[in-house]
Amino acid sequence: MDVRYRLDRPLRLDVRLEVQGLTALLGPSGSGKTSLLRALAGLLPAEGEPFAGLAPERRPVGYLPQTYALFPHLSALNNVAFPLAHLPPRAARARAAALLERVGLAGLEDRYPRQLSGGQQQRVGIARALAREPALLLLDEPTAALDAAVRQDLLEELAHLIGTLEVPVLAATHDLLLAQHARRVAVLSGGRVVQQGSPQAVFWTPATLEVARMVGYANVFPGRAVPLGAGRARLETEAGSLEVSCPPWLEAPEAVWWGARPEVWTLGGGELRLRARVAGCAGLMPLVRAGGLEVRLPARALPEGEFELGLGGAEVHLMPWRIG
Repeated sequence: MDVRYRLDRPLRLDVRLEVQGLTALLGPSGSGKTSLLRALAGLLPAEGEPFAGLAPERRPVGYLPQTYALFPHLSALNNVAFPLAHLPPRAARARAAALLERVGLAGLEDRYPRQLSGGQQQRVGIARALAREPALLLLDEPTAALDAAVRQDLLEELAHLIGTLEVPVLAATHDLLLAQHARRVAVLSGGRVVQQGSPQAVFWTPATLEVARMVGYANVFPGRAVPLGAGRARLETEAGSLEVSCPPWLEAPEAVWWGARPEVWTLGGGELRLRARVAGCAGLMPLVRAGGLEVRLPARALPEGEFELGLGGAEVHLMPWRIG
C-alpha cells in the first residue's frame, strides 16, 4: 500500500512511504510518527491518499494506540465486539470469539483487562482493531510495554502474529529489534521519510549520519573520499587509506562520514590494519582504540595487550557530510 500524507498541525509532515507486511516507522521523539498514524486513522486533519475525505468511522483502518484503550468494564469478548454493533448480537459475539482465537486468546473471552497480562491486553486490542476488517492496521509503539525479562520472546511472538494477519501493518516504534523483524523500515526525520527499504538495506547502508545513529550504526568517523572511476573511490581516514565502493552521489573529492558495523571488523587481515588495544566498554560492547579511532566491537573475548584489528574496503559504507 502506498501512503502519501501531508499535515500542518500539530507539526508539519509531508510523507510518502510504502507499507508491505509489517512496516516499521522509525524516528526520534517528536518526529511525527504518532501524528502520521492518527492522520491515517482520520483523527487529525490531513491531506493524502489513501482514505482521502473519509470520516474516521468510515475508514478501513484498525488503530491500536500505545495504551491499547481497552474498556475496563468490558470483558475481552465485549471489547472486541464493540465495533460490531451493526451486526446482530449473536453474530457479533461469534465474530469476536473467532478473532480472539485468531490472536491466541481462546478461553479468555470472559476476562476483564485487569485480569490479563500486558501482552494479552495488546492482543485483545489487535483483535478489536481487526474486527473492522481493515485494509491497514496501525500500531503505536507496540513493544513499549513489554517486560524486559521476556521482551525478546514476546517480540518474536508479536512479529509472528502480525505476519499471520494478511493485513498491511504500519508500526510506529523506537524498537530496533522490532524493526529487524519487519519486512520494510521507513525512517522519519524533519517531517519527511529520509530512507525506506528492507531492514538489511537501512541498517547496513544508512543514507545519512542521522539515520546511522537512529539504527544503531555504532562506528562512524569523519574522512575524505576521492572518486577513482569504475565505481571505486579512495577513502582517506585518520587511521590510513583504503579503496572502497564509490556511491553515486560522490562526484568529486569531498569530506564524508564513513562507517563499518561492529561485526565486520576482524582480528587481523583486511586492507586497513590497525594496532589496537581494549580501552573499556560502551554498554555491553568492548571499546577498542585503534589507529586514533575508537571502535565498538561485538561482545566477545579479545586478546590482552596489543593486537591487530582489520577492516576490508568492501565492509565500509560512505555517507555524505552534508545533506542538500
